[in-house]
Amino acid sequence: MKFCFLGAGALGSAIGGTLARNGKEVYLVDQWQEHVDRINQEGLIFIEGEKDIRIPIKAVTDPSLLGPMDVIVVLVKSFATEAAIKQAAPLIGPETVVMSLQNGLGNEKIIEEEIGSEKIIGGKAYVGGVLKAPGKIIPGVVGKEICIGEMTGKTTERIQKIAQEFNEGGIITKISDNIKGMIWDKLLINVATGALAGITGLGYGDLYKIKDIEETAFAAIEEGINVAKANKVILMTEKPKEIWEKAAAGLPYGFKTSILQSLEKKQRSEVDFINGAVVRWGKKLNVETPVNHALTACVKGIEMRNEVTSIE
Repeated sequence: MKFCFLGAGALGSAIGGTLARNGKEVYLVDQWQEHVDRINQEGLIFIEGEKDIRIPIKAVTDPSLLGPMDVIVVLVKSFATEAAIKQAAPLIGPETVVMSLQNGLGNEKIIEEEIGSEKIIGGKAYVGGVLKAPGKIIPGVVGKEICIGEMTGKTTERIQKIAQEFNEGGIITKISDNIKGMIWDKLLINVATGALAGITGLGYGDLYKIKDIEETAFAAIEEGINVAKANKVILMTEKPKEIWEKAAAGLPYGFKTSILQSLEKKQRSEVDFINGAVVRWGKKLNVETPVNHALTACVKGIEMRNEVTSIE
């Protein structure tokens, strides 16, 4: 199978690079020209302890330079999904499957509006990576897994084939018959810490020391649970404390959420697709979400202070 990763940041490079390292045919698409050039010139470099592992892989900024793919994995920032999937039209053939492994809620709907529901599968990644420099990454895939599934919940031949290819390629992959629930499960983990870390500027170690922050997180999670239940979503757990604890499980003291990393770089964050998504989905069924509304507003205020130009 031919795999293309639409977005070759930390996660796209970690997963795509691992598949390529294990013999799978992988292409990377990213808008960071220096990153793309370095990958093409020197290979994608995995930093593993004291060793640098070179992985030959083709990267482009223009998807039209590549032909149709079997599987497109979308890993751009959620606010860039619509533009990215439109640009990816040359990659999409009659049998192409498109899978979002992005953070947040609503990416699948955006993709569906562009290509139709029959080509989409869902997924959630519990792997990681740290992009250290153009073309260089510390992968975090060993012992970590991703879950994928049809949006209908059915176990199809194509989902089994993709899972098999990923497992053969060194990425532990499981099939879920409740991928919508898993998307919400991951959303609630991001709701627990994302905006709070962004607003306070704290890494996980310090964030988890403050009781008032924990109580605010519990309130935000509770709102998310209420919205999920109103939308008839089946969750893994409905206990805010379990979600709060799971959010930090296995992560280092200084770990920074994606929202905090974006704000530190003075870039637009994905808060609209995390806490903001809870607010939007709540409004549809008249579920109150004042805590998530406040957290979203605070992050947008920081974006304004940072002079982020793409705030809507």
